[in-house]
Amino acid sequence: MAAPLLLNKNNSAVKRIMQEARELANDPSTEYTAAPLEDDIFEWHCTLRGPAGTDFEGGLYHFRIRLPAEYPFRPPSIMLLTPNGRFELNTKICISFTNYHEELWQPAWGVRTAIIGLQGFFPLKGQAAVGVGALEVPPTERKRLAALSRDWVCPLCDRSNLECLPDPAQPNGTSTSGSVSEVKTSSEAEVVPTSAEVMSPQPSQSEDPVSEQEANPGGAEGAIRIESDDTTTVVASPHSSASSALTSSQNISGVHGARQAGPASFRPSHAMRPPMLLDTAICVLLVLVFALLCRRVF
Repeated sequence: MAAPLLLNKNNSAVKRIMQEARELANDPSTEYTAAPLEDDIFEWHCTLRGPAGTDFEGGLYHFRIRLPAEYPFRPPSIMLLTPNGRFELNTKICISFTNYHEELWQPAWGVRTAIIGLQGFFPLKGQAAVGVGALEVPPTERKRLAALSRDWVCPLCDRSNLECLPDPAQPNGTSTSGSVSEVKTSSEAEVVPTSAEVMSPQPSQSEDPVSEQEANPGGAEGAIRIESDDTTTVVASPHSSASSALTSSQNISGVHGARQAGPASFRPSHAMRPPMLLDTAICVLLVLVFALLCRRVF
């Protein structure tokens, strides 16, 4: 227990580690969790969720990150603790951001970078998966280990992986397993009418077809008909269809044609016959023209 005596707040490594610990605590992720040990901040225990769409989907994997005294100028080392079928247990694995490749490490990287990078190395296959601590296990065995990993308990943390990293809740507050049934229920709810629709009164049909036709000529739904002495205007609402508007316009044209060819009741009263003064003027003009013609002839 002499490790706490080595903590020096002026040390650059201690400052950096404490800063990263605060950032991870204040900005947690549903894909991983990490924290240093109480008696040794250079030793971190982390739990990582298996990548979706791979043999490790649904699995939870516990591992250690050991930070060097020269951190962040030297890379950490990583050791898997949960059986996973991808890496050996309690062995420093060889990936690009660990102590096996110090030439590739950048001081701007940190614990969060190492965790996200480790998750990306899980699904690699073939030559890319070869390295110190790598394993080649059949997919069925990896899936079996992924299912068992959720209840695996770390002897040092004394908690299961599921307790360290619970499954994320869905937006509606339910688990992932219940999402399929909820989607089915929601799709069925679209077919079955709601109680409000059942209780709402349906629009009654008019018993008098003549009055209904006058109120809505041509069957145009949602149209507004405005009439004056000489003109008739139909304004279609946004919900009326194009065919209904066309039928309305045809019916209006028929009404105008009937007014022009029908009885005089459709015509304005001031156009029935010309005024008497105009008749008199025309007669006088005709007489003068006839008199001039007679003088020239005789």
